[in-house]
Amino acid sequence: MKNTSKRIVSILAVCLLSFAFTSQLYAQEEKTEDKRPVRSPFDCTLLIDNPTYVNPYKGGLELLIHHRFGKFGNGASDLWGIYAPSNIRVGLQYGITDKLAVGIGTEKNNKLQDVHWKYNILNQTRDGSIPVAIAYYGAAVIDGRDTSVFGVNYKFTNRLSYFHEIIVGRKFSNKLSLQAACGYAHFNAVDSFNSNDYLAVSVGGRYKLWGSNSLIFEYDLPVAMSEETYSILPKSNYAIGLEISTSTHAFQVFIASFDKILSQKNFGYNQNDFFAGDILIGFNITVRMF
Repeated sequence: MKNTSKRIVSILAVCLLSFAFTSQLYAQEEKTEDKRPVRSPFDCTLLIDNPTYVNPYKGGLELLIHHRFGKFGNGASDLWGIYAPSNIRVGLQYGITDKLAVGIGTEKNNKLQDVHWKYNILNQTRDGSIPVAIAYYGAAVIDGRDTSVFGVNYKFTNRLSYFHEIIVGRKFSNKLSLQAACGYAHFNAVDSFNSNDYLAVSVGGRYKLWGSNSLIFEYDLPVAMSEETYSILPKSNYAIGLEISTSTHAFQVFIASFDKILSQKNFGYNQNDFFAGDILIGFNITVRMF
């Protein structure tokens, strides 16, 4: 646990120092004063499996569809996971202000009902006077599966889990935006092989290729906060894909190892090993309804 925690701290520190150093260089090169937020650091509020620090605008309503096919596993027999059992989430999110957004959603495999919120603490400005953006993301989830899943000492609170995350990011140029995040997940009730609490570091970004087409990528390192010799420890996530965005839609298609969609489930329970072939195809659709 101590060694892994040090890895998390080291990765996060390197990310933040890199942001700070390059941000100062860009700020020194800026000649004009413009305190407005930078334009479109990311084209939507999702970056594969994690939220970006971007929110819907005030009064904006978005429909979100997440789809994760099965693992490549059986090859052509299940068309590399497309015929395999899949996981799906459908959600809505609304911009209360330009800084605060809230949302709801429902997920298929574990019948998870979620409420989430995101607040932009700082926005990167065009003149570089504020060189990075900082956002807080949180979620509360109810597990809607049958009561028998939760054992003999069932309480409603056993269904609850929570997630909190701080996201730091920067738009470095018209092509490149990067972000790093540190998250904390808590489950009220778990079995003897899992921890109640998890930490995770995530890094990711977008690089515009041409027109409205962008390369998107992520890496996630989750860690159980209480590790025993018999614990089932979560595995890291690697993801890379293509994003196509318009003024009303964003479509992302990618390969990844996370399949549980919601952050606390991904960070606490992922057993897919990307380099052992536990890879799946996924896509996200964002529809800006108004």
